[in-house]
Amino acid sequence: MSRKQHEHPAAGTTGKMGVYQRLLRYLRPYVLQLLVAYIAMLGVTVLNLFIPQVIKNAIDRGLTAGNATALFTAAAVILGLALLRGVAAFARRYFGEWLSHRVSYDLRNHFYESVQRLPFAFHDRTQTGDIMSRATSDISETEQFVGIGMMELATTVLLLGGVTAAMLLENWQLALLALIPLPFLILATLRFGATVRPMFTNIQEQMGVLSTVMQESLTGILVVKSFAREPHELAKFDRENDNWFSLRLKLIRTWGNNWPFFTFVIAASIFFLLWFGGSRALEKEITIGSLFAMISYVMMLNGPTQRLGFLVNLAATAGASANRIFEIIDTPREVAEKPGAMALERVQGEVTFDDVGFAYREGLDILRGIQFTAAPGQTIALIGPTGSGKSTITNLIPRFYDPTEGRVLIDGVDVRDVTLRSLRRHIGIVLQDPFLFRATIAENIAYGRPEASMDEIVAAAKAARAHNFILSFPHGYETRVGERGVTVSGGQKQRIAIARALLYDPRILILDDSTSSVDTETEHLIQQALEELMENRTTFIIAQRLLTLKQADCILVLDQGRIVERGTHAELLAQDGLYRQIYDLQLRDQEEFQALETELVG
Repeated sequence: MSRKQHEHPAAGTTGKMGVYQRLLRYLRPYVLQLLVAYIAMLGVTVLNLFIPQVIKNAIDRGLTAGNATALFTAAAVILGLALLRGVAAFARRYFGEWLSHRVSYDLRNHFYESVQRLPFAFHDRTQTGDIMSRATSDISETEQFVGIGMMELATTVLLLGGVTAAMLLENWQLALLALIPLPFLILATLRFGATVRPMFTNIQEQMGVLSTVMQESLTGILVVKSFAREPHELAKFDRENDNWFSLRLKLIRTWGNNWPFFTFVIAASIFFLLWFGGSRALEKEITIGSLFAMISYVMMLNGPTQRLGFLVNLAATAGASANRIFEIIDTPREVAEKPGAMALERVQGEVTFDDVGFAYREGLDILRGIQFTAAPGQTIALIGPTGSGKSTITNLIPRFYDPTEGRVLIDGVDVRDVTLRSLRRHIGIVLQDPFLFRATIAENIAYGRPEASMDEIVAAAKAARAHNFILSFPHGYETRVGERGVTVSGGQKQRIAIARALLYDPRILILDDSTSSVDTETEHLIQQALEELMENRTTFIIAQRLLTLKQADCILVLDQGRIVERGTHAELLAQDGLYRQIYDLQLRDQEEFQALETELVG
């Protein structure tokens, strides 16, 4: 089914009742189905209320009077009512379930769209397992209530009102006696709902923790097995699973303590009817049929009353789950487009950092006073100790974050003044550990340009030095790489990622050129591919290789969020500063190895 386009329900209060009001807004686009479902529900309820009256007439005019015709007539009426009720019950169930799953469909789409549009800062601080738990378990719990569950709750409330009215019309004195326990039932139900709602919130949050533990362990299964830490991971999972079960057990005890009272209320009503109504029936003050009708009405409440606890439980679960879903949907999009933001069309590739500062939160500065300009086609290498701000600088260019001070400009235009889509269309990124989707190699290469032809995909792969190894696979470009690209090596993944960036054809490149995990031959192929990729493009490289640094037009040396040195490789070596220290500690060995390799080849 294609996704239906309509406005998402606006953010609103998510208090005790506000969360339900907001959830019900998802039903607005489906008024016709909602009307059919609730008219059918009303029809089932009204037909149910007629049956005790038919039985009353069968007893008083048939059994008591010895009139067989009245009995057959009553039987025929009950059969006819059953047929009508069956049709109405089908419509109620079908459209109730349809609404449940359609709202679930829309809510899941809205949730996923929100997650996709949230900034990097959100994903940095949020566990993937918890997001998955909200997208699956929480939406599933919400789905059960919003359609059929809410309808069952409405049926129960309507039936309580209808039975009360019918009993009062039948015999108001007996009805008042029989309904004495009802206010206690309502109070107990409300108290039960208030008690279990926070319990369900805790259970759903613990399920998020449990999902996070599982997701983390499965993602890092290679490390787990390498260090034989399976027992540790099992113990960790068992501990969180035990916590979840303890919370569930506490809820079960609460349920068990309240459930007998709900049943006792019905028994008390029947007791009053038999005690007081039975004697009146013996004295002929009321008919036996009337007494039976009164008892039938009370018995009719037995099922709904028992379901009431379940439905309050379901509503509490849905409220807790919906709150967790709306927390994500309502998370502010920290990187947002300005009203009227313009599209960034043709780009030369000049990038300027104008006195840029950045802090993830107040008082925790990551960058301070960053000032430089990269001319079109230049290669800028970033180097510095861990935590010096290298990755943060590259993350500010495509607006994964916004600077807290200063401006980032592309061709003299502040990146905050242009649309995100047009900005990122001109920026390509190749990471140290590139991500491949569970798809074919061709689909991974064409991820940024899905409309690309096969000839263009092959040309990009050839330029990235990936074509030969791709053809070595049985299915070539149609080979599926598996989850997270597990069926290809690290060097192969990197070349596929380079081919993806080449096909995307950006004017600005962001690279992490670490090749420490590949062999010398693969490193050489990757370097050739990178040289092809960088040609005539403005390139920012988080540099860890000497060759990259030597070829860079400008090296920015960062320390504690500031640029402490800048210049070419030769200029920085001559300054005898931080760059020289890094060179002596980390890069001199590379140069000596290259010299030895050249000597051996010669």
